[in-house]
Amino acid sequence: MVQAGNINYRRESDLPATVAVFPLSGALLLPGGQMPVNIFEPRYLAMIDEAMAGGRIIGMIQPRLDGGMNEAGEPELCAVGCLGRITSLTETGDGRYLLNLQGIVRFRILEELGEKKPYRVCRVAPFAADLDPGEGAEDVDRDSLLKAFRLYLDANQLEADWESVVKASNETLVNALSMMSPYGAAEKQALLEAPDLKTRAATLVAITEISLARENSEDGGGQILQ
Repeated sequence: MVQAGNINYRRESDLPATVAVFPLSGALLLPGGQMPVNIFEPRYLAMIDEAMAGGRIIGMIQPRLDGGMNEAGEPELCAVGCLGRITSLTETGDGRYLLNLQGIVRFRILEELGEKKPYRVCRVAPFAADLDPGEGAEDVDRDSLLKAFRLYLDANQLEADWESVVKASNETLVNALSMMSPYGAAEKQALLEAPDLKTRAATLVAITEISLARENSEDGGGQILQ
């Protein structure tokens, strides 16, 4: 689910300059998006405790795609992630946190700080354009996006609530479909780093078309009949 921008964050000054980050491969959080997260490692439980005592914001980010490691033996991080506000938190009986994050704004890592904490903290710069909800939405090729989505559903024998899809704004549609997409870490990072909604939509369409073509080829659809 994706909602319009968060009214609590309208200017860069509303956002933290440093943030604890949660590296998670294959995860994609976008501004306005809602992401459920299961926290169980002690260091990340501590991270959530501190976030809840402060601004309730953490950074979702992927480990670097080439598998590089830093001097501490931890995965290097991608350059771009997304800030998320913890909007709900439930404690389980086995020591886990089940929380929901609402995407606020994408960020670029400026540097990782050597703070003596069990989790990683970075100094970040937000993507200011993300604070203007709907920016560039009118440029999205909605027809191409819906066509690709329908083809994907048909190919995988899935159904969708088309009434809700038709009513969704371009921004909601692009970001929701991007977050729901079943693609890999590289594709998710490309969707995250797309400079605007138009490019994100076009990227999602291209990824979907490539995926469908590959499935058709594996199913024998690309064979020449003799």
